[in-house]
Amino acid sequence: MSWYDIVLMIALILLSFSIILVFIRIVLGPTLPDRVISFDLIGTITIGMIAIYSITTGVESYMDAAIILSLVMFLGAIAFAYYMKKKKL
Repeated sequence: MSWYDIVLMIALILLSFSIILVFIRIVLGPTLPDRVISFDLIGTITIGMIAIYSITTGVESYMDAAIILSLVMFLGAIAFAYYMKKKKL
């Protein structure tokens, strides 16, 4: 096991820990925009984890899943912005 693999594993562990912290923010978030931004952050962290896992295993097709997830997250952010505009949050 090389230093490169060790650094990638440490990065995965830290990203997992950050998902736990963001989940706490979702539970404690006082407003709806706080919760939506937290969900978006979980998606972004998940994309990073998928990318690191793809590098670790050498399977490039996982990057396709990361790209699709980022596109869905973008559409979700647009839909929420539209909702906020209509509801005047």
